[in-house]
Amino acid sequence: MNEFGEYTLLLALFVAVYAMVVPLLGVRSGSEQLIRSGEYAALSVFALYTLASMALLNALLGHDFSIDYVYSYTNSELHWIYALTAFWAGQKGSLLFWAWMLGLFSTIVIIQNRHRNRNLMPYVVSIISSVFVLFGLLMVIASPVFERMPFLVKDGYGLNPMLQNPGMIFHPPTLYVGFVAFTVPFAFAMAALISNRLGDIWIRTTRRWTIFAWIFLTFGNIFGANWAYVELGWGGYWAWDPVENASFLPWLTMTAYLHSVMLQEKKDMLKVWNMALVAITFALTMFGTFITRSGLISSVHSFGESTVGIYFGVFLVLVSAFSIYLIVTRLPLLKSKNELDSVLSRESTFMFNNLMLLGAAFAVLWGTMFPMISELVRGQKITVGPPFFNQVMVPIGLGLLLLTGICPLISWRKASWMNTKKNFITPLILTFIASAVFFALGADEPMPLFSLTVCAFVTFTIGTEIYRGVMARSSTSQENFIIATINLFRRNKRRYGGYIVHIGVVCCFIGFTGSWYNTEVEKTVRPGEEIHIKDYTLTYLKYDSTQPKTTLSEITAWLLVEQGGEKLGYATPERNTHIMRDWRGGEQPQPTSEVAIRTTLKEDLYVIFASLNPDDTATFKVHINPLVKWLWVGAFLMGLGGLTAMWPDAREKKRFMARHAAAPSVS
Repeated sequence: MNEFGEYTLLLALFVAVYAMVVPLLGVRSGSEQLIRSGEYAALSVFALYTLASMALLNALLGHDFSIDYVYSYTNSELHWIYALTAFWAGQKGSLLFWAWMLGLFSTIVIIQNRHRNRNLMPYVVSIISSVFVLFGLLMVIASPVFERMPFLVKDGYGLNPMLQNPGMIFHPPTLYVGFVAFTVPFAFAMAALISNRLGDIWIRTTRRWTIFAWIFLTFGNIFGANWAYVELGWGGYWAWDPVENASFLPWLTMTAYLHSVMLQEKKDMLKVWNMALVAITFALTMFGTFITRSGLISSVHSFGESTVGIYFGVFLVLVSAFSIYLIVTRLPLLKSKNELDSVLSRESTFMFNNLMLLGAAFAVLWGTMFPMISELVRGQKITVGPPFFNQVMVPIGLGLLLLTGICPLISWRKASWMNTKKNFITPLILTFIASAVFFALGADEPMPLFSLTVCAFVTFTIGTEIYRGVMARSSTSQENFIIATINLFRRNKRRYGGYIVHIGVVCCFIGFTGSWYNTEVEKTVRPGEEIHIKDYTLTYLKYDSTQPKTTLSEITAWLLVEQGGEKLGYATPERNTHIMRDWRGGEQPQPTSEVAIRTTLKEDLYVIFASLNPDDTATFKVHINPLVKWLWVGAFLMGLGGLTAMWPDAREKKRFMARHAAAPSVS
């Protein structure tokens, strides 16, 4: 099976080269057969990567330690679930996983467009296949997936203890899906530029692909934040780590694109801007992979220094140059038919939204790359920490949130002052009342009070818009309130799905705001002694020591939790030690901490078992983290809103088919 896997990867590389070149030859010669042949080759690449993936999974689940990758990321005591997740835990496996997903998505694209977009498909297949070629070269030459161990070993080294967490099941795959899926919009955008077919057909064809990628990138980031929160034992969920930033950057630019592309669809504006955003977003998906694997930036998430980073770096330069060349040479064809009519218009809020999102992306990119830049210029690596990012991103984030509330209240093209004031008056009155309530409840510091006030404003704005729509529909169609609400969302999924997303964003900002009021206590106690934090009392009772595996020992502390004299239950944080055994028989202990979290919508009680001391005392760190649960609720609503906006719409499909029939005349 291992040799079979090697041969399938080698064959996939040759077939990918064929799929990259032959469709272009078909266009040049006018041969539909060559174009179809290239598409069949791309389908074959997916089949070959599927076979290679099955071979690797067989080795992982079968504990074939003759494979270097299997030895490095599994051992005989590893649960089969984590042996499965080892597929994407390391560099070699993650490359194959990425390539397999790209094969799956390319197969779907080819099937979807077997009878349409025939003028674009040769270029789409060729561009996607060029990414296949990159990954094929990596898996065959730079980082061979089925590389053998130089000698026989009895057991594997094992999976990093921090990766033995449910987050490993969800975080990397969702993040990879978000990265890989955006290859499809990029391929169609470049195909439109190459073929000079710069109408909106390519945008409408890829709209759901873009939303799909955005949803998974959103979940990928939030799953990573939750994983850090429950596993690393530091009380936070986002540390502005370079690799965290690398996954956040394309989310920012993709969000900007989803907003600005609406102006191109509705007003035929921002064509150049949207093409640039597509190219930048795709480049950033490659950039994240580049810094993870290049070794240029230190991160707990990185795979270490390797030659793989060079391949990604070269590919990133080529993609950037190719995109810039196409956009610059097609500038006359990308000229917009309409311009901004007024600063006081919904179009202007979309443009301000884009500028702020791009400003946020630049700030994050600058902070991420600054250590490398400082080392190149001064010979000294200067690290940029969370204070820089928080100082820059908090005002930008609140500005974006405020725009989210302003936008629905302003009319398209040119809004009148009278109509604008009429739309604003109800949400503003409700917002002032809510702000006074927040102040009375204890939010008396300027920044958190402002943040909560903006959250209230956006909520009332969206609520007002939905209420007006429901009442208008109810009065004209004689539907009751509930039926009118359902039909309103059903008949305009894109608009109201967007509102659900924005409500989710509000919930996330409520969660962010809670971090201003985090409280922390660290104390060393004996059995029977208490830890006091706010209105909580934690009484340390005892600890239990067990060894469920030969490579794992667990120490569990028991603390009685009371709040205001009422018994809430027990907190059981753990202090564990995993033994990593190398092929020489050496043992490397790796301590980990499993936190105990009691969560409500108001706050989290977060207990860390810091150490068990020789004198039988135990040290605990206890955090009170207000409003964190709102972050996870917000992420769920953002995903739900994205799915609503992406859901098929019969009326939209009918309009799309009508436009599609006229596509050959569009240039």
